[in-house]
Amino acid sequence: MGLDGRVALVTGASRGIGAAIARGLAADGAGVAVNYRRDEASARETVRAIEALGRKAHAYQASVDDATADQAMVEAVLHDFGHVDILVNNAGIASRGQRVLDTDPAEVERVWRIHALGAFLLSQLVLPSMRTRPRGDIVMISSVATTFMAGFSLPYNMGKASLEALARTLAKEERGHHVHVNVVAPGLVVSEMGRRLVRATQGVEDIHQLDETAAFGHVCTPDEVADVVRFVVSDGVRYLTDQRLTVDGGSF
Repeated sequence: MGLDGRVALVTGASRGIGAAIARGLAADGAGVAVNYRRDEASARETVRAIEALGRKAHAYQASVDDATADQAMVEAVLHDFGHVDILVNNAGIASRGQRVLDTDPAEVERVWRIHALGAFLLSQLVLPSMRTRPRGDIVMISSVATTFMAGFSLPYNMGKASLEALARTLAKEERGHHVHVNVVAPGLVVSEMGRRLVRATQGVEDIHQLDETAAFGHVCTPDEVADVVRFVVSDGVRYLTDQRLTVDGGSF
């Protein structure tokens, strides 16, 4: 989709949705900075997959809620790649599924920091570089959770809602600098988090047991989420910003 010469920083890109996005952007021509928090081995696998496509890639360790680590990472990315055109704020963690009454405030803070504060910090750090480029794109990976605000999900709901608030605010502020800001909100996805979710909420050990009743005959895959991100940042989408694209097969 014509991303030659562009550079993407994808957070939480060692596996799952983040890894699929990183590979997809590379397939379209971008160089990719692969962020990871703990799983260095998987991050290296993502880098090797991108290099096999003939694209430049490096892995960078940082917990996105750590301002000092974020600054060091962005400085390293700018040193290695020269600029950042695309930021995909994908890093995220699940909450424990308790009532508001029983939720530890420390959990609320931890989940919010990863989803929302991390995205804020990194957006702030990459924007000076993006503003020098012909086009910038910031994509927030949210969730259909913000559509329903279900019970037993307060930390996650708050984290993703704050992430979307950041996106809508940034879209208005940065439009004049040719920076597009959009939200991609998946439903259930075949990932570690998705597997844990269906095990905890439905007692389903194999997520593919849900394929038969899912939209289009299968649970959404990370690559199908990545395809939407690839589209949103492509030259085929030049007049889109401040939008939320739901990727759930029209299930709800």
